[in-house]
Formats: sequence, structure tokens, C-alpha cells
Amino acid sequence: MRSLHRGPRLGPSAHRDHRGATRGLALDLGSSRTRVWVPGHGVLPDPDVHGAPGADGPSGTGAGHGRPVRRGRIVDPDSCGRMLGRIADTALGADRTGTVIVLSHPVLTGPRHRAAARELLAALGPSTVIALDSARAAAASAGPRDGGPLLVVDIGAGLTEATLLVDDRVRDARQAETGLGDLDPAGPPTAVVHAVLEMVLDMWQQDRHGAVLGALRKGPLLTGGGAARPDITDRIAARLGTPVRLADDPATAVVRGAGMVLSSVLRQAATVALPTGRAG
Repeated sequence: MRSLHRGPRLGPSAHRDHRGATRGLALDLGSSRTRVWVPGHGVLPDPDVHGAPGADGPSGTGAGHGRPVRRGRIVDPDSCGRMLGRIADTALGADRTGTVIVLSHPVLTGPRHRAAARELLAALGPSTVIALDSARAAAASAGPRDGGPLLVVDIGAGLTEATLLVDDRVRDARQAETGLGDLDPAGPPTAVVHAVLEMVLDMWQQDRHGAVLGALRKGPLLTGGGAARPDITDRIAARLGTPVRLADDPATAVVRGAGMVLSSVLRQAATVALPTGRAG
């Protein structure tokens, strides 16, 4: 289990003057599939599962064998680059001038994965690449909140993460390399539920300010494919002794949150581009 304390805010590129940016897309590189969000279209239908060797089916619960991304890491850069190229060609066209790509990634993804992802995306020719961790993306998709502590539990195909957000900053996070793809379809989801409980308990024991307890009282926000399974969510709520909140369409919550950041960037760019006066 990996852990993190006091993560950074959203990268400075998200607050720059993106003058000239008019188009873009948001990406969530997952172990079972890549989610894509495009302004005006929303979430695109599974752009990389059709015809991809070893790709998972519609359930999205496979282990992702043969996929270029596994357990939150790019394991086949060449294949990943080709996949991203197809996505960019479809969503942005050949001319990438004035485009922005927002990439969501697991909170505890290492620097090697982040660097590889940025390199692959830069090769596509966008004007800007913005990185956003999945916990804050999921929180954004859930709508406005009071800024107090929020516990986000993301249950994916190959990873499960628990992240404590305070004032939109990552205060603490845990990651387990256990996901839906590791479960026996005929048995109970014990491994995933145990991973969530272990991570939350560990964060609680390390918390000196009561933020975890405050977040638990409000109810953790569950996202990822696992949040669509009552056999998982009911067990987590019972074991934690608190109600849980489910993200709307949890399998796409992260990419939709990344899309909201993209929309904000494009609106900001449009506002900056407006003339300050009228012609006489």
C-alpha cells in the first residue's frame, strides 16, 4: 500500500492565460479502458476497446491484460501513443493549434508514469497539457461543496485509492493495487472492501486534525466502476458505519470532472480573447 501526505494543488498550467485556446479534450487513462470527454459531445463511447488486443468488454471489470495502461502505469508506450493518436485525430482533427488536453491520473501515480503520459500527449501537438489527479476530478464532477474535508474512494479495475481532500488540496492518500479485475466473479468482493477499510483506517490513525473523521461523518464519495456495485458499496458503508455517497455515473465521474476543468480553461481563454473596447 502506497501513501502520500499533503499533495500539491492543481498544477500551475491550469491557471495560466490560455489565450487562443478554443478546443480540447479530457482523458482518463484507466486499466480497463480510456475515457474521453469532448466539449459539446460529453463522454465518447469507449474509443479504445473495439479491436484492441486483450481489451476488456463492456463491463469494464477485467484486469486489462494487453492494455497499454495497467495498475495506473503506462506499460506499453508505443501502443498507448497510437491509441492516443487515434483519439486525438477523431476528437481534434489534424490541426491541433489552440487545443488543450486535460489528463487525469491516479493520485499516487509515480513521476515516471506522469512524465511518460506528458511526453506522449505532447507528441500529439496540443498547445497545452494539464494534469489533474483523479480525486479532485471526481470531486469536481460531484458539484459545488463547502470546501471542508472530503474523502474520495476510487475503485477501479486495477487500483483502489482513498484520498482526503481539504480545501481542494490532497491532504493524504492511500493506494492499493487491488481492483475489480482481481475479484472472483462468483465470490464476494472481499479483497476490494478490505483494501478500502485498511486504507481509511490507516489515514484515520495518522490524522491529527480530525479531518478524516469529519469526512466520514459527511459520507465518503465513492467513484470508479466499483461504486456502481451495491455488493461493494453496501459492505463499505456497513463496515465504516457511515452512509456513503455515490458519484453520478461513477465509471465516468473522473473524466467528466476533468472535462469541467477543460471547460473552465476554454471559457477563461474566450474571456481573455474578447476585445476590451468597441470599434468606433
